[in-house]
Amino acid sequence: MDTIFAAGGIVMWPLLGFSILAIALIIERTVFWFRINRRQRPVMQEVLRTYRQAPMDVYPKLRQNVNLPTARIFLEALELEGAKPSQFHLALLSAMQAELPHLRRFNTVFATIVTLSPLLGLLGTVLGLIAAFSALGIGDINSNAAAVTGGIAEALVSTAAGMVVAIGTLLFANIFKGLYKRQVSLIQEYSGQLEILYETHYDRKTQLREETFAR
Repeated sequence: MDTIFAAGGIVMWPLLGFSILAIALIIERTVFWFRINRRQRPVMQEVLRTYRQAPMDVYPKLRQNVNLPTARIFLEALELEGAKPSQFHLALLSAMQAELPHLRRFNTVFATIVTLSPLLGLLGTVLGLIAAFSALGIGDINSNAAAVTGGIAEALVSTAAGMVVAIGTLLFANIFKGLYKRQVSLIQEYSGQLEILYETHYDRKTQLREETFAR
């Protein structure tokens, strides 16, 4: 590995940095999505079931699971006391929009690594070919064979390294994008169910209030 890294030339250092950064972010996002996908569905089903039966009992459950994005969205919207169904809908949308950047975290970094890594590999190719042709221009080929092969090796290794970093990062970036889209769909599904329950409770309270006034 040391020999291959040295053969790749100077561009191997930024590629190494990109690969370390990509691995660190991939581990962070993998742990993040694993925790969410493992707990969210049972927690949200329990929250909706509790809200259907006793709306006030749902707050402790949401606060216990505040590390889940849907729980934070629900909690922020439900804390708007006395809101009409239309206002509650807007509160849910606002909370959802505020939560989306956390779910898309590091997407820009992944896209940057995927874009720049092949370009760095191409730069290493150009530098290696320049070194090889420079060696060809000085003396005969036999006396400069090591310099020529070294330049060609730099061109090939740097290109391969750039492609490996880009392909590996792109694979996980696309997986995380898929998880993000799935998460948004689940948030919309659970939010829709909560809106229906909220409107039902709101109408019931309004009806009881009108009956009380009528008496």
